[in-house]
Amino acid sequence: MEMSLSGTTLALSPCTVISSEWIFMRRYSNKRILVTGGAGFLGSHLCERLLDEGNEVLCVDNFYTGRRTNITHLLKNPLFEVLRHDICFPLYVEVDEIYNLACPASPVYYQLDPVQTTKTSVHGAINMLGLAKRVKAKILQASTSEVYGDPEVHPQPETYRGNVNVTGIRACYDEGKRCAETLFFDYYRQYKLKIKVARIFNTYGPRMQPDDGRVVSNFVMQAIRGENLTVYGDGSQTRSFCYVDDMIGGLIRLMESSDDFTGPVNIGSPFKNSILEIAERVISITGTKSSISFALLPQDDPIQRQPDISIAKEMLGWSPTVMIEEGLMKTIHYFRELGPGVRGNNYNADCR
Repeated sequence: MEMSLSGTTLALSPCTVISSEWIFMRRYSNKRILVTGGAGFLGSHLCERLLDEGNEVLCVDNFYTGRRTNITHLLKNPLFEVLRHDICFPLYVEVDEIYNLACPASPVYYQLDPVQTTKTSVHGAINMLGLAKRVKAKILQASTSEVYGDPEVHPQPETYRGNVNVTGIRACYDEGKRCAETLFFDYYRQYKLKIKVARIFNTYGPRMQPDDGRVVSNFVMQAIRGENLTVYGDGSQTRSFCYVDDMIGGLIRLMESSDDFTGPVNIGSPFKNSILEIAERVISITGTKSSISFALLPQDDPIQRQPDISIAKEMLGWSPTVMIEEGLMKTIHYFRELGPGVRGNNYNADCR
């Protein structure tokens, strides 16, 4: 028995059964792409976008912070596959590209098991780089603005080396990501691996977890419940919030850029807002009767965070297009659909 797919003849045994889904997948898929952390906030949006572009997507997640509900709607797509796996252990698959997003990004979760957080960043990078080396795949590292720590340079260019407390409670994440970047560039120099490094700044939008301690999700959940919005410090600390659709577009553009452009490159919104301004906007949009209460600022919480995206503009032709008001409206709509009964957390920590 013989079968022709895209001009290639396959010799099959008489007992071989080829499903219509398999035929569709192999005939029409563009690239085979692995997304680690694919059931998380950013990962699920990335999987969705890559599928929309006709790619075959393998979503790998250990579901520590990722949620099955984030990807349920993708399961009917024959180009989509889910594998429960912890990238602290080696993975053997055949892929063309790897987006390494796996790691808890919220202080609430990464401080819960700091040793495992560091392992995920470091051992996970080693295992994914090893996989990319074996199959000759291009690999993108989802790094973070946390590599800049509590910056003394504002806004932060990629050349800034940071101001990180290496023994603080956030160091498991900050230093883990910094070490992962080191590994990526060592593999690039030593093995000529095709790498991309994105430094992701604060991102928000649908599929954020209501209990992850991030600024936007906390404020929105408190407003929906009619609770006072908790601002830590005096609220003057600044962040630059990028809507998730813009962020995913930036990551894909980086992956598709020329192989001689490795990054690191800042991906985020260049427009800054104070935490107090975000709280006031949420109150205004939701129409809640909530007010604002203040509490002590947590240890090592950065005072300012704003990316210089000059390189992203020049090399990727990328800059965000969704303004904060529009993004907040979409995010509030998402959380209202979840309902006020879902869990929330009253620590408005920094978010990736």
